[in-house]
Amino acid sequence: MLAKDYMTKDVVTVEIPSGRDDVLRILKRTGISGVPVVKGPEKKLLGIVTRKDILRKPEETQVALLMSAEPLTIRPDVTLSQAADIMTKMNVRRLPVVEGENLIGILSVSDLVGAVAKLRDVREIRDGFVSKRTYALWEETPLPVVGRIMELAHTDAMPILNSENKLTGIISERDLIRCSSIEDDVQTSDFSTGTDDDEWTWESIRDNHTISYGVSKVELPNRPVKVCMVRKVIAVPNNAEVSDCALRMKRGRVDQLPIIDNDQRLSGMLFDRDLIRALIE
Repeated sequence: MLAKDYMTKDVVTVEIPSGRDDVLRILKRTGISGVPVVKGPEKKLLGIVTRKDILRKPEETQVALLMSAEPLTIRPDVTLSQAADIMTKMNVRRLPVVEGENLIGILSVSDLVGAVAKLRDVREIRDGFVSKRTYALWEETPLPVVGRIMELAHTDAMPILNSENKLTGIISERDLIRCSSIEDDVQTSDFSTGTDDDEWTWESIRDNHTISYGVSKVELPNRPVKVCMVRKVIAVPNNAEVSDCALRMKRGRVDQLPIIDNDQRLSGMLFDRDLIRALIE
């Protein structure tokens, strides 16, 4: 199984110069997590801008300053096992496929999950595929706090619990981008040539320069996470089979599956990046 057989060939890209708002519209419309940045008709690869980049730098508007330059790339003849190994070790969700410096496709974690679904792997997910750390949030947690917690926890998604500790939904970076908005503001700076601490400066002759400038930033509404979370959660028991879980992810277009016990309580999380290890082992 080679990258060229599973990669997405019709890649959505942006060119420099482009603005953050252009990328944000693409992410909201398509649901993808990252966009390659290219130059010219040959699509010379310059970098990648992702949902994380936008959420971490909410006031940056230029793609050139948002993107990760010189991303990891692979050739079209790389095997899926090699690609999965790179993604797992380097903690990346996509690998641009290039010939020389030019982009010809992109191989994502989702593409590899599709390959796992075809393996007919009957191993149970509790045998080494379930994430050891599981974070959860209360459904009344404000969205700006949710975004910060997810950033600090280095996680792409979190399950949501109610006051009875029952699983009621899940929130992902995709949902945060969907609920975000662009807020424009005008701020002022006072560039005075003198200060109150300067004994040679008289109030009557102080030269004041006040400059107004616009600020545009990505904002998350100050509303509880329950208004933005996905409520129809696809959950599985910890004895579910590897390929069956991969198929559920692919059909549901989700990156993670909460794991529940016999009492329908959350017991863990299965992430797509953990599931693709089936291609390596």
